[in-house]
Amino acid sequence: MQYLPWLQGASDEFQAQLGRQQVAHAYLIGLDAGYGGEVLALDLAKASLCSQVGISGACGFCKACQLIEAGSHPDFYKIEADGAQIKVDQIRALCQKLTTTAQQGGRRIAVILNCERLNQASANALLKTLEEPGKDTLLFLQANSPSRLMATISSRCQRIQVRLPSRLEVKSWLNEELKVADDYSWCLPVVGGPLAIVSAIESGRYQSLLDFRKGWIQSLSSAQLCASLQNVNEKQVSDAIKVLYLVLHRKLVKDQTMDPLIRSSLATFAAKIMQQEVRLSVMPTVNVLGLFEGIIIEYVTLLDR
Repeated sequence: MQYLPWLQGASDEFQAQLGRQQVAHAYLIGLDAGYGGEVLALDLAKASLCSQVGISGACGFCKACQLIEAGSHPDFYKIEADGAQIKVDQIRALCQKLTTTAQQGGRRIAVILNCERLNQASANALLKTLEEPGKDTLLFLQANSPSRLMATISSRCQRIQVRLPSRLEVKSWLNEELKVADDYSWCLPVVGGPLAIVSAIESGRYQSLLDFRKGWIQSLSSAQLCASLQNVNEKQVSDAIKVLYLVLHRKLVKDQTMDPLIRSSLATFAAKIMQQEVRLSVMPTVNVLGLFEGIIIEYVTLLDR
């Protein structure tokens, strides 16, 4: 497992509970996958099944660890969204399996990833198991957006607390992980976490973000939409809009001599940009070129007041 130092405190606390045999029946990990939420959920699940668990977690060598690594542990269940939602049939099947006797004679463990995707029916189906989980049954619920999880679900789980790393800590971790001195951390608000940055670099997405940043700086300065922003497709538009917000925010922070009225208008404009990004997710189609040209016109008009 990648070493993610900001997860260590949460992992240590859980290992201590295991050592004291004071484990809750259900845990909620409200941490985005980009910060290691899924990694932590799976790591704690492995520790719960490990027969030789130590202070650093699962040993990685015992039979249980080897079975989990091979994806064939009979008492370990992982649930992920089927499309956009976690469906009721998935949860009903899981709850039925959790009522059976553990085949390895230990705990029965379930990990539900992106649990905020539980729909009304599947959340209701899970409630009974959360209320009466049965002996040696342990559930780990991971949520990228815990605020979207039904209160009836979250209130029945013990929360795993994780202190998010600062941007400086993220920069240091990325430099160590990637063996480079560049600062990739500027795009954290766009991609959602240090693990997501690593993925973006590997996939080429990060280079697109750099191109968007350069393109917006050039376009705002020249009052004309540059060529690189004229070819953005609908799948990239959310990234491009988020990068624009970062460009505007940096301008507000950096330019301390800006006229107060313009500063206020620019802050309002930046907030409007992010509201636009939220609306894009529910729009069936987007006229990207028209949207971007409208942004440039509005920005120029704002500065000319």
